[in-house]
Amino acid sequence: MTTPVDTSRDTSRLQSLLESAQLLHASLDLEDLLRHLLRSVMGRLLVGRGLIAVEDNKAMRLRLVRGFKTFNVGDVFDEQAARAAGVHLILPIGDTAHPVGLLGLGRPPSGSIDSAEEESLRALLGIAASGIANARAHAETQRVNLDLDQKVQELRAVLDLVRGLTSTLEPDAVASLLMLTLAGRWAVRKYALAARKEGHPVVLRQKGMVLPDPDDYKQILADLPEALLVEELLDSDFKAWLRSQGGALLFPIRSSETASGLVVLGARPGGLGYTEADLEFGAGLVAQAGVAFENSWYVRETLERKKIEQELELAASIQEKLFPERLPSLVGYDLAARNVPARQCGGDYYDALPIGDAHHKSGAADERPFLFCVADVSGKGLPASLLMSNVQATLRALLGRLPSLAELAAHANELLYATTPANKYVTAILVQFDPQIGMVRYVNAGHNGGLLLRAGGEHEWLKPTGTPIGLIANLPYEEASFQLQPGDLLTLFSDGFPEAQDTGENEFGEIR
Repeated sequence: MTTPVDTSRDTSRLQSLLESAQLLHASLDLEDLLRHLLRSVMGRLLVGRGLIAVEDNKAMRLRLVRGFKTFNVGDVFDEQAARAAGVHLILPIGDTAHPVGLLGLGRPPSGSIDSAEEESLRALLGIAASGIANARAHAETQRVNLDLDQKVQELRAVLDLVRGLTSTLEPDAVASLLMLTLAGRWAVRKYALAARKEGHPVVLRQKGMVLPDPDDYKQILADLPEALLVEELLDSDFKAWLRSQGGALLFPIRSSETASGLVVLGARPGGLGYTEADLEFGAGLVAQAGVAFENSWYVRETLERKKIEQELELAASIQEKLFPERLPSLVGYDLAARNVPARQCGGDYYDALPIGDAHHKSGAADERPFLFCVADVSGKGLPASLLMSNVQATLRALLGRLPSLAELAAHANELLYATTPANKYVTAILVQFDPQIGMVRYVNAGHNGGLLLRAGGEHEWLKPTGTPIGLIANLPYEEASFQLQPGDLLTLFSDGFPEAQDTGENEFGEIR
């Protein structure tokens, strides 16, 4: 006698399995999928309690809990605790050896689940495992796309900033572009920037907070990383100040040893925090701006140097015109002179000034007495050249109005002393020469000794007869004289001549 087979229940189970499979694969949201799975199983078996745990970082963590008051979502699944709490059946979701999750059910009203029902349930869980895998893959794809979209936005922000930075050479414009980019990125309402370099004004951008003098925290910034949350700073007055201003994130600006600065951002709206990716992104923008600051400062310095060079070139051309265009032509005497400044313009000076009107001329030759002068102004460069022009004007104004060289030097000394700083003075040797009789009178005001080489090989030094002009007031000057004989040579020079060096940096010296 054959026992009839009840195929209607099997057909019902198969139809229910197919419907559940369709629903499980219809959603790519993991939470929706798990809710449908647990609801379907609990409804089908008429159980009032159930849970699902899903593998997360090599641990099974509860994702859905129904009817078990001792369990919470997020807890690590503990089989022993689950059994004690009334979990009657625990089945793997997916492969038994490596399941993607676990299904736990309370005891059904019938007291147990028959083998056919359990087999159908395992088939459903196998289908659910593929659905969970698909949902996880979809979630990961969304996460990757979001990260990629964020990176694309960050790259666009960097490119826009770089384009803006390369189109400006003004430090203020660099600061404005940087702060607009950072503030717009995180919608912050408070921010501040301070950047400085020695020899340049401080660059400031502040909204909702006020920065102290950059020198007050320069050393602190030197020890900080590229980006840091304010709360991670060590306790200090600097941290207390940042917190009082509402600062949440800071970026040191480091472009060179002589340049430094700081960017401070306030909190993000909505209670959002700054992530590690945010810190990395912001540090990259600030680093780009640091280079732009350095470039803009360099351009300013270059323009300033060029301006100074142009002014020096103008001063040098003016100074060149202060030297005599040609030396006088004296009967029976040869004259030569040359000036080579250490810089574009300097304080060395020579001149040949006629004294009185010509009382005899023979062709182009001039037989008047002349004042020959070689002087050296303290210092070099433009200030020295300006004082040198003052010396020339003074000598030309006094020449011929005083009876002797000593009085000429004394008057010049009083005038320069009254009109120049204490550290400015002039050494000079004044030589009055009468070509008709060969008489030489001179005053040496603290200058290098002129050298007189006699025709017979002897030499004499024209030693100082007074202090430098403009150094000390109310001091007299002495005048000395000698006769210039045929074949004699008189040389007047400044200190640059004996201080010239050979390739071994040895000075030539006066004796040589």
